[in-house]
Amino acid sequence: MPDARQDFAFAFLSLLFEGAPFILLGTLISGLLDVYLPSGAMDRLLPKNRIGAVLVAGLLGAIFPVCECAVVPVIRRLVKKGLPVSCALTYMLAAPILNPITALSTWKAFEGQDAGLMTASRLLLGFFVAVGVGLIVSRMPLAAVLKRKLIDDLDHSHEPTCCGSSCGSDCGDHSSDTKLLSAFRSALRDFVDVGAYFAIGVTLTALFNTGIAPGAVWLDDVARHPVGAPMALMALAYILSLCSTSDAFIAATLHSFSNGAKLAFLVFGPMLDVKLTFLYQTVLRRRFIVLLALGLFVSIGGLSILWQLWFSAHP
Repeated sequence: MPDARQDFAFAFLSLLFEGAPFILLGTLISGLLDVYLPSGAMDRLLPKNRIGAVLVAGLLGAIFPVCECAVVPVIRRLVKKGLPVSCALTYMLAAPILNPITALSTWKAFEGQDAGLMTASRLLLGFFVAVGVGLIVSRMPLAAVLKRKLIDDLDHSHEPTCCGSSCGSDCGDHSSDTKLLSAFRSALRDFVDVGAYFAIGVTLTALFNTGIAPGAVWLDDVARHPVGAPMALMALAYILSLCSTSDAFIAATLHSFSNGAKLAFLVFGPMLDVKLTFLYQTVLRRRFIVLLALGLFVSIGGLSILWQLWFSAHP
């Protein structure tokens, strides 16, 4: 029992210290956006065409790279500032994969194992799946996607407000120090809100890693199944909740699985895992999260199987 508790504590603290800096970074960016980014600024930067706007949003991850741990609070703030929800979700799903650090780590992890093919396939599949989700969401009402509290905040954002959400004087009377303080206060609120969900996800992940995963011999039994293999690795990616900048080093060691199954692991994990399920609840409705999870599981799994069949037939 003492060893089991030590293993759990070590796993919990490892995951917490790995993800917490990115949560902090994301909430700090969120607070700065709250104060310094004018409402509607992001909307003006995107193409007016709906499809073009979603496509550009999918590429923003290469320009504004963030980890999946940091992207949720940033997205919540950008939506409040006028970024269309379809573009926000596209960026949220694509950014952790199109992150240049993620691409570099994937290439490094798969050296000697078709590194160029795996890296390019991961970036392309992640981009197209994220854009597909964005295009579907662009035709859905806000009430079916966002939490009611966030929708209410969007409605209030059109009312006259003071700079940095701090009232009591004219906007022009606020010094840069006051605005910076408002940014930190906003960041602190987001950090407490998002951090609570993150801690729950980390706890569940640590329990799996120390109590269930060591005896999961079934992974080897399904490794050669063309459909079961990608499903098993997507489930594993969901539970392990690895960071997108380091998960490739885990995938590259799963030698009994095909590259197609590894690709499913590398694309599904950064888009949905245990900790993200709880983080998404700060922004998205639970019903939509369930539909998103099913859609990602089916689409990524299916495309990974087709990818494996194609490259098996055309070596």
